Parts: sequence; structure tokens; C-alpha cells
Amino acid sequence: MAAESRTAKSLKNSTVALGFYFVNLILQFFSRKIFLDHLGAEVLGLNTTATNLLQFLNLAELGIGSAIACTLYRPLFDRDTAAVNEIVSLQGWMYRRIAWVVIAGAAALMCFFPWIFEKMPLPLWYAYASFGVLLVSALLSYFVNYKQIVLSADQKEYKIQYSYKASMLVKTLCQIVAIKYFDNGYVWWLALEVGFAVVASVALNAVIRRTYPYLRTDLSAGKTLSRKYPDVITKIKQLFFHKIGGFALTQTSPIIIYAYASLTLVALYGNYMLIILGITSLMGAVFNSMNAGVGNLVAEGNKERIMSVFEELFSVRFLLSCTVCFGVYMLTPAFITLWIGPEYVLDDLTLGLMVATLYITLMRYTVDAYINAYGLFSDIWAPVVEASINIGMSVLLGWFFGLHGILAGVLLSLLIVVFCWKPYFLFRRGLKEKLRIYVRMYVKHGLLVSAVSVVVYLIHGLLSFDPTAGIGSWLIYGIVVIGIFWFLLFGSLYITVKGMRGFTFRISNIVKHFSL
Repeated sequence: MAAESRTAKSLKNSTVALGFYFVNLILQFFSRKIFLDHLGAEVLGLNTTATNLLQFLNLAELGIGSAIACTLYRPLFDRDTAAVNEIVSLQGWMYRRIAWVVIAGAAALMCFFPWIFEKMPLPLWYAYASFGVLLVSALLSYFVNYKQIVLSADQKEYKIQYSYKASMLVKTLCQIVAIKYFDNGYVWWLALEVGFAVVASVALNAVIRRTYPYLRTDLSAGKTLSRKYPDVITKIKQLFFHKIGGFALTQTSPIIIYAYASLTLVALYGNYMLIILGITSLMGAVFNSMNAGVGNLVAEGNKERIMSVFEELFSVRFLLSCTVCFGVYMLTPAFITLWIGPEYVLDDLTLGLMVATLYITLMRYTVDAYINAYGLFSDIWAPVVEASINIGMSVLLGWFFGLHGILAGVLLSLLIVVFCWKPYFLFRRGLKEKLRIYVRMYVKHGLLVSAVSVVVYLIHGLLSFDPTAGIGSWLIYGIVVIGIFWFLLFGSLYITVKGMRGFTFRISNIVKHFSL
């Protein structure tokens, strides 16, 4: 019954997250188009670079949120409200200290803006204003919004969507209108960014108060609580190194591209990354709500069920990851052409490297969800190696091969650390099973998708669609090609893989329950 409850909660969170995801995706594409048309690629590239710089400062967060989340699973499972209050109070105390570090770091960083943005053909105040506005939004998460971790750990993320994310959608819509119809559109964009960050924070905390009326934080007790929960402090120290690896993966490429090229190339790369991040967010909307369920499952301690759910999640994520990666590779050039013009299309090798990176990024989260649930963060050398390979090889290969070399450096770091090391670490330290179980699982899935890819390639040669003829042709082409790929891969997985059959039966039982 507990497993059914976890699945039902995950489905509710996923459904709500998917709804908000698709609305946000449409608004983001319209917003980027309006941004390019009315403000230009240089301002868009500046905005992307400012975001990357802020993410660098956010390394000071140290992984506190992840450490708190995995610590909350047990007291939430046991309904220990006193422990929940103490753990969230500890988080608030640490976040308050981190916020001042971020403020000091931001002030120091802005002193170097005249040199950082020396090549920028815009007034320097654009850089200061963009960075300052994004900084205010980030600081609200430290000072005000930190309590949302309880909603996430308690499988109630849909309430975050209804409050905070809904406010962000309205903000994006208002920014589109302001840029298109008002003078000084970028000034309006900045003002709306700050205003709605405050509104969203107020709405989110109102929901938290209604959902957890017992939640009372005492930040003054933070130092005492840090001694009471030493495991949290240990996990935070370990997670800091993992944050470095994550930053190197997601945030350094635009900075390196800018160093070798221009803000315009950053904007072109950003157009593709908007699609890649959109796909990543889509998968996050489907699966992230299951992370708390995995944590709850691990807290329960049923090893047979833990492995069974792992196989199910691996199979369904493999199906969706392969399908969306195939779709991105086949449809992105035509979409870019129809969206903003053929002059913004990058070459096939660049797209292939980005899709390969996307695949490993999407597939890693099944392993990562279990690593987080077990609190396995002691491999602090792994993110250091990942970041070193990522940045070092991106800089080296970028010097010789430009954008291709930068992306190859990112992919190499993922293959070594994420694809090879992380599964070994989980099976050895968390699941305590033989790694060959995972290897057999992956080989079987890999052979199936290879066979399906060959069949789809042969079928694709018989199609006569021109996806660049118009949005209608693009949609029909996408539905046919992706539909064939998904149907063949799902059918082959269902027939041959126990995990896919188990997940399908689980979902069908939930649907039957709600239809009665």
C-alpha cells in the first residue's frame, strides 16, 4: 500500500509539473524570439553570461539543499515534526550565512566587470543591472524560500508549481509584452524580474504555512543544531565538491565559448541549449517528483523492492531518454530554421556532441536518485576529476577545434565519471549488489535501441517530408518519425525487459484505481 501511495503521489507531481512545463516551454520560445528581434543577440548573450557568473557564486550553497533533503526522508516517514523543525532551522541558519558570502562575492566580482565585459558593445550598466537583478532573485532563495525543501522531500512538489512556478509564468508573459510594446524594453524586463521574484516568494511561503502549520524555524539555534546533526555537516562538505562538478558541466561552456569567440556565438549556442534544457526540464518534470519516493523507499529498507523499482525506473528512463535524444537530433535544425532563421543553425557535429551529452545527462538521474537517497556523497574526488577534465579538455580542445573541442571536453568528463564511475559506486556502496547486474541491464537495453535505430533509419529513407516547409510539415514529420521510434523501442523493451513490464503494470493499476 505504501508503494502505491508513493506512485500515486509521484504521478500527481509529474502531471502538474508537465502541465507547467509545456506552458513555460511555449512562453520561453516566444520570449527568446521577442528578445532577439527587439533587443538583439548581444543583450541575450549578456543575459546568458550574467546567469553563468551568478551560478558560479551559487557554488557557495555547498549542496546544503541536497543534504537537508536526504536527511528529511526519515523524519517525514516517521512523522517526527520536532526533527523536521530542527533540520529546516539548521538549513535556514546555514543559508543565511551563505547568502552573505554570495553578496560579498558578487560585490568583488562586479569590480572586475569592466575587464570581463571588455568586448561587449553595450553600455557597461547593462552588465551591472542584469547581474544585480538576477542576484536579488537568487538571494530570495537563501533568505525566504528555503522551506520549500519540505514540500519536495514530502512528495508535494505540485504545490511549488501552483504557487512559485505559476508566478514565474505570469512574469515571463509580462516580460514578453513589455519588450514588444514598451519603450526601454530591457529596463522593463529587469523590473519585472525583481518584482515577480518577490511575489513568487510570498505566494510560496503562504502555501508552506498552510501545508505545514507546525513548521516553525529558529535560526538562532543553528549552531547548536549543527552539533546535533553532524551527518548533515559531513554531507554538505562532501556535496560541495559535487557542486563544483555540476557547475563545470552546466555553466562553464558559455564562458569558455565567449573567451574564444563572441557573445553572438554564445547566443547561437544558447538557442540550442534552450532546446536541450527544455528537454532536460521535461524529463525532470516526469521523474524529479519520484526522487522523494525513492528516498522514502530506501528509508523503508525493503531491498527486493528497492532493486525492482530501480530496474523499472532505469527502463522507462532509457525509453524516454533515447526517444527524446533521437527527436532532438532529427528535428532541431528544422525547428531552428522555422523559429528564428537558417542563419542560426549550427553544424551537425555540434548537434551530435550536444545530443550525446544530453543522453548521458538524462540517463544519469536514475543512479543519482538512489545515490541521493542513500546519502552517498563521499566520493569527493569524482567531481574534482570531472570538473578538471571538463574545463581542462574544453580549454585545450577548444583552442584547436573551437566549439567542437569545447563540447568534446564536456562529453569526455561525463563518460569517465558519470557513465562509468557513478553506477559502480552506487552498486558497491548503496545497493550492495554486483555491478554485472547493471552491466547486463545496460547491454540488453543498448542492443535493443541499436536494432530499433537501424530499422527506423531504413524507414526514414522512405519518407518524403520536408520539415522546413512549415510548422505543419515539421509537426507531422516529428510525430511520424518519433512515433515510429518510440513504438518500436517500447514494444521491444516490453517483450524482453522485466523492468518495463513492471512499470507498465504499476501505472496501469494506478490508472484503474482512479477510474473506479
